[in-house]
Amino acid sequence: MMAAWKVGATGVLALGLLAGCATSDVPVEKEPFEPEYQEIGTRLLDDDLVAFDLTMTGARDATDVKRYGDCAAAQYALIRGYGYARHLRTTTQRSGERWQGDAIYTISAERPLGLEILVAEETVLACAEEAIPTV
Repeated sequence: MMAAWKVGATGVLALGLLAGCATSDVPVEKEPFEPEYQEIGTRLLDDDLVAFDLTMTGARDATDVKRYGDCAAAQYALIRGYGYARHLRTTTQRSGERWQGDAIYTISAERPLGLEILVAEETVLACAEEAIPTV
């Protein structure tokens, strides 16, 4: 047996109002993205496991802090003679405009398994294009 849906006058009015909603072609003014990349501290936890302590201001959200960590990890992998870095986790804290991140990566010569794999050379080039510093 199929259920019949009944829409009252209020429902019809609401549907009509929603149908009238459209996105505007007028651009929304966004705040400029002006990050200031500050400290990068490196801690070797094991032969292939490295942590980065990151500090920056002007981040839009935690994704910008993670991207800073990706850039540091990719360059670090190249310095150590490896071609890959695998992101394990990044934790962030915000205090006013200041963001701090603690990011951990594995580095390896062979492409590791995982979802967030960085090809070190490609990542470092992209970071340079985006003006994100590396180690």
